Amino acid sequence: MQSIKLNTNPTNRITRYFRVTRVLLHTLIGLLIASILFPFAGNTIKAKLIQWWCSRLLAAFNIKVNVIGSPPPNSVLPSSNSMLVANHISWSDIHALNSVTPLRFIAKSEIKGWPIFGYLVTKANTLFIDRSKRQDAKRTIETAYASLQSGDNLCFFPEGTTTDGSEVKPFKSSLIQAAILAKSHIWPVAIHYPNPDGSINTKIAYAGETTLVESMRNMLLQQNPVIVLNFLAPISPPDYEAMDRRSLTQHIESLIRKQLML
Repeated sequence: MQSIKLNTNPTNRITRYFRVTRVLLHTLIGLLIASILFPFAGNTIKAKLIQWWCSRLLAAFNIKVNVIGSPPPNSVLPSSNSMLVANHISWSDIHALNSVTPLRFIAKSEIKGWPIFGYLVTKANTLFIDRSKRQDAKRTIETAYASLQSGDNLCFFPEGTTTDGSEVKPFKSSLIQAAILAKSHIWPVAIHYPNPDGSINTKIAYAGETTLVESMRNMLLQQNPVIVLNFLAPISPPDYEAMDRRSLTQHIESLIRKQLML
């Protein structure tokens, strides 16, 4: 944290207008890339474009990403059969993780309905799950397994929702089965938004009754918010071969809770 300036004091009006303009222009660029370039681009080019777009979106909000630990290898090519499992606080979690290493996300189906960003997320090859339908879990596990087998880096948030960062909700275990079947390396990631005094920056969370627009506005109101991505030691197939799905999920949850001291 020492190497990254952290300042959550309020921004002035000129700064906010400038950032909004940057965000709008960058969103337009994203729409052009997704609609014009993606239909003709291969997976490698798509991964590089997504990584670039996510990092520049965070820059438009002036959000700094502090990476602790070692992310999965092949940071340019998504080809390592890895599953990242993280706690979930805000929409910016996805962009921060994607700015570090190209990922395919597993997300709730409601995101497809988000204005503009739903379209971009869909074009980024996101795997959607309908949590309201129990029978959809089997289909998602099969799709996730095939994706991992093909060499994708998958990421999902097993809480099934977001929090303000002051808690970690119990992890749901079903999708861990895909990693077990594919013999993937599993990377727990502890996500944290700090204040300068070390407390939790709950103001910019996208959780509870806070809307997406309100969360974005709250980020624009802070001079220099920081997101900390703490990549814990990966769990290899020999490490979990004696565990079932539920015990492995509980183990991952305990590692993230311990790192966040929650």
